[in-house]
Parts: sequence; C-alpha cells; structure tokens
Amino acid sequence: MNVFRLTGDLSHLLAILILLVKIWRSKSCAGISGKSQIMFALVFTTRYLDLFTSFISIYNTTMKVIFVVSSYVTVYLVYVHFKSTYDSNHDTFRMEFLVVPSAGLAVLVNHEFTLFEILWTFSIYLESVAILPQLFMISKTGSAETITSHYLFALGAYRAMYLVNWVYRYYTEGFYDLIAVVAGAVQTVFYCDFFYLYITKVLQGQKLQLPA
Repeated sequence: MNVFRLTGDLSHLLAILILLVKIWRSKSCAGISGKSQIMFALVFTTRYLDLFTSFISIYNTTMKVIFVVSSYVTVYLVYVHFKSTYDSNHDTFRMEFLVVPSAGLAVLVNHEFTLFEILWTFSIYLESVAILPQLFMISKTGSAETITSHYLFALGAYRAMYLVNWVYRYYTEGFYDLIAVVAGAVQTVFYCDFFYLYITKVLQGQKLQLPA
C-alpha cells in the first residue's frame, strides 16, 4: 500500500459519501444517472467475487464490502426509494453500448482465460466507461448541481490517483498491469474536460455546465 493508492481509495470513499448524503438530504436523485450507478454496481460485483475465495487484509476486505454495498444502496435509492425524482428523460445513454463491448473485450484480452479473471477484466474495462452516462446526462441538461460536481471530481480524482499509483509501483517495484493502466488512462481522459470546468467554474463559485 502506497500513499497514492490510499489517497485514491479515500477519494473514492469521499465520492460515495458525497453522493449518498446528497441524495438522502435532498430526498432526490435528480441529476444522477441511474445507468452509471447500475454499471458501477456491476463493476464491483464482478471485480470482488474473490471476497468468497481469498483474504488479503481487513482493510482490503472492508473496502471491497463498502464499494459493493454502497453501489447497490445507490441503485436502490435511485430506482426505488426516490424513484419519483429520477430524471429518466435525460438519462438515455444506451448501457448495452458499453457493457457488451466491455464483455467481449474481456473475453478476448485478459491475463488468464478463467471465469474469475475474465470477470475481473470485464470490471476494469467497464469501469473505464461507466461514467459516460452521467457525463452525457449533464451534457443533455446543460448543467450539474454543485454537490454533484463535487461527487464527480472526487470520483475522477480516485481514478487519477490510481493511475499515479501504477506509475509509482512500476518505478519502485518493477510491477505493472497493462490492462489496468490502459483502462485507467482512458477513464482519466474522460474526466479531463470535467476537471477543467470544475476548476474554472465550480471552484470559482459558478455552476458547472458542459457543452451540449
């Protein structure tokens, strides 16, 4: 465990906390893409199946459980508890355009052709694009609430720090995972435009708006 991975994990936890608190306090999931949340739930479900087969540390297990449980809690809040506030008219990105190619690529490009490894690889590919429905939704509505912007920034920071973690591990341990590095780089690129708008707009007290 290095400081970059730890910072990434904490950023991820912060993103989850911001999102859940935002939904619960406002009693609304307006502006939140349910489709992105479904894909995040799918990502963590397929990635952490090893919860039942291996134990690394209490920290590792705790983080895995938090990520899996919180993703399903979010989906429940969006599609059940606060369903009347869900903006399905703007959350129109076709999930199958992301899930199916990710699954196909996982079968073709993986470290080992086993069920667990393919599912893990699928989760890496899918996570790299799972945020697209959320960004697409913001683009369609033309803006995002400040608290939603904070959530997205923390989520993007998590992926960026994990990318730095891979670079650090390569130079200090001689270890790297090409699949994780490439997928992480792709995901970080998707956030770049958002990062720029967040810094120049939200941090200046303005509302975030994406080009339509």
